[in-house]
Amino acid sequence: MTRIIAGFAGSIAIRVPDAGTRPTSDRVREAIFSALESRDALDGARVLDLFAGSGALGLEAASRGARSVTLVEKNGKAAAVCRSNAKAVLAGAPSPAPLVEVRATSVEGFLAAAAGAAWDLVFLDPPYDLSDDDLARTLEALAPQLTSDAIVLVERSSRTSEPRWPAALRLDRRKDYGDTTLWWAGPTRPAVED
Repeated sequence: MTRIIAGFAGSIAIRVPDAGTRPTSDRVREAIFSALESRDALDGARVLDLFAGSGALGLEAASRGARSVTLVEKNGKAAAVCRSNAKAVLAGAPSPAPLVEVRATSVEGFLAAAAGAAWDLVFLDPPYDLSDDDLARTLEALAPQLTSDAIVLVERSSRTSEPRWPAALRLDRRKDYGDTTLWWAGPTRPAVED
């Protein structure tokens, strides 16, 4: 069990799939969301949680003011946990409640089908065994589907190398939390002309 940390669903317990996922620790989630709130990146945001697992990151965003959240998880049992967790979180939502949808599909399939979407905030917490090449392809497919000031957070083992960013994304910062590294990135902005 883990809990939503803050917002309208603060302290609500959510389930974690029995196997195959690695939930983000409460300490790391609190750090992520403190930083996002300091950037005013949650209120009204369209959030995408790829490799969602329990949905904790996306549902935390919903609790703290995101307008819509899409949880993408290809494992059927984990997707069912996401649906159950979303129902529990939304039970106490103010009106109008954020829209939360769960897509039980691969990340690659979702991004291919969602062409034309515009996300403000994207969480990528892939399995640690996802190859660097697969992550690079995912970031390449994601980049054109971001708003101009979007934030992309990649959570990886601190033993893995920095993601290979496509030309359309640039690294903002790296932050280590024990065995976990967070990579913050955003769209590459064109140079300002004089």
